[in-house]
Amino acid sequence: MLELRATSLAILASVDYQTKVSQLLHLFDEYQQQQVTLDISGVLDSQDLTLPGRPAKPELVLPKLVPKRRMDTPEGRAGLLHSLAHIEFNAMNLALDAIWRFPNMPQQYYEDWLKVAKEEAYHFSLVNEHLKSLGFTYGDFPAHNSLWEMVERTTDSVIARMALVPRTMEARGLDAVPMIRDRFKQIKETRAVEILEIILNDEIGHVLIGNRWFNFLCTQDHLSPIATYRELAEKYRAPVLRGPFNIEARQRAGFTSEELTLLGAS
Repeated sequence: MLELRATSLAILASVDYQTKVSQLLHLFDEYQQQQVTLDISGVLDSQDLTLPGRPAKPELVLPKLVPKRRMDTPEGRAGLLHSLAHIEFNAMNLALDAIWRFPNMPQQYYEDWLKVAKEEAYHFSLVNEHLKSLGFTYGDFPAHNSLWEMVERTTDSVIARMALVPRTMEARGLDAVPMIRDRFKQIKETRAVEILEIILNDEIGHVLIGNRWFNFLCTQDHLSPIATYRELAEKYRAPVLRGPFNIEARQRAGFTSEELTLLGAS
């Protein structure tokens, strides 16, 4: 039988994105059918692997070198969708990384991140299929690697990972996606709007999972979530968050009133 964490590592290392998505969906289905075991205590070795596995394209560049995405041309709109596809591809990888890398968490932790990985794969497929309908595909535009860079910084600490990836980097999507959706609404690109609605709804759940496990770890070690987040953000060089913030989505994603006040959001 397959083992969940070891198989997640193998899928993470897969280079071809279609293979990665297919294998991940298969793993999710088999786990739901109780055909996959889970060893929470196993310490896995990625020394001989290049993580994450990714195709030769897109070319990765500094964020400032990613071209601005204008909505008044087909290529500009496709470039914006491509940036979303890249985010979802990285989010799929980070969920797989959260599964294999951190041992001795509760079973629900691994099941939560498997669900996130499956939904991120679905989002990636939705966006890429729409890109293809416009005559483009994933890899056709340059992209930056900021999300995965934070994953790499937090390989030594599960609490840092939960604090700074889902509830910091990914939570920015809760603020950004509605604005992107509204830009597509203005030009009446209905399919893009539908996809972005799906992504926004699911991402609230993903950030909620990050909040749940961050707070679990704080409670377990008798830590203050507010003080601990501040310390981790400084130690791991998290980006300073600036508004506007989607307060409603962040509340649904489990941020407390105190946290939102500290953001300057309320």
